Amino acid sequence: MERRVAIVGTGFVTPFGETWDENYKGLKKLKNTVHVNADFKKVSGLKTALCTSCDKFVIPEHYTRKKIRSMSRVSLLATRSCELALIEAGLLNDAALSCGRFGVAFGSSFGSIEATSDFASVLNNHTTEDLNSNSYIKMMPHTTVVNVALFFGINGRIIPCSTACTSGSMSIGSAYECIKFGLEDYMLAGGAEELSVCDAGVFDTLYATSIKNDTPLLTPAPFDKDRDGLVIGEGAGAVVLEEYEHALARDAKILGEIVGYNTNNDATHITSPNENTIRICMEGCLGSAHLSADAIGYISAHGTATSKGDVAESRATYRVFKHNTPISSLKSYFGHTLGACGAIEAIFALNMMKEGAFHPNLNLNNVDEECGDLNYITGAMQPIDCEYVMSNNFAFGGVNTSLILKRV
Repeated sequence: MERRVAIVGTGFVTPFGETWDENYKGLKKLKNTVHVNADFKKVSGLKTALCTSCDKFVIPEHYTRKKIRSMSRVSLLATRSCELALIEAGLLNDAALSCGRFGVAFGSSFGSIEATSDFASVLNNHTTEDLNSNSYIKMMPHTTVVNVALFFGINGRIIPCSTACTSGSMSIGSAYECIKFGLEDYMLAGGAEELSVCDAGVFDTLYATSIKNDTPLLTPAPFDKDRDGLVIGEGAGAVVLEEYEHALARDAKILGEIVGYNTNNDATHITSPNENTIRICMEGCLGSAHLSADAIGYISAHGTATSKGDVAESRATYRVFKHNTPISSLKSYFGHTLGACGAIEAIFALNMMKEGAFHPNLNLNNVDEECGDLNYITGAMQPIDCEYVMSNNFAFGGVNTSLILKRV
């Protein structure tokens, strides 16, 4: 028997801050958080100097050195978002965390890229002097999920999701399935990413970064014909999921419900997305939720502001939804937060559904004629009264995810 899955807690760290009030006020100002990074400008050959960052983030005083010595910034961001989610769920320091029926699904694109420099010394300088006992722990792809579990004493199943830009959404989807099919009663799930010039360099070599270094507020511009690429960012997002009847029985505040999830793989190209497989992913998600396309009131787009990505995504979306459903990309505010984006975007879509108003695509002035003919939100916050939203993310390797959240 399939079980219902409630969202009982959310937490996030973004360039706007750590509370929904801060973030909603930021969205309504219709101004992004992109700025020039002086350190990026020092790297020879790097064309982009743009990023977004969580400058307001401060390590809480109660995070003792003993508890965080195995953490890099990505794990610290992850842990803080999870702490905020557990607080909202009323489960921080609760005995349920160690009951064996509480698990963690969490991810990032890589771990801490900065920690790889310890190993680079071995290869380049032929010395181990920079290595220490935590070098690998900080670098490993599952650094976020194990550090989160250790910090909060969660001893259920662990699901590490290191699938680039779908790390956060796949974590949430996998956690949803764990509860839906009776494997766990609670799951903590999400994604995180720390800012790294190496991430910017990866996309720079693919000619996929924005180089509007003199006009940072005008980029990224998802779906716009004059877009020139993505902007790298950082952040974290987490949700606490709980079996619906279980949540009701403990009188938890239910914030929403996950009712659909699907994931598939293009299996056609390592970096170029496949319109047809993306369409199949969205249709499969609708099928898993037993919903028709017209039931979805808003779509949170992946919307990276890259030429191939925007075109494939928007055309696939048109084939499923036609021009009917309002759509926008949060990346026009925060840039591409990689492993964190799927979690942050899903949480924001849920919160905006509760607010009854959704953010526009910033910098979308002229839709690229190659993109699908969608109902792009532009100009101002758009009032929308809806019961369901879909959040989509797509990653290198052809990994596709779709989530459907329901208002409660």
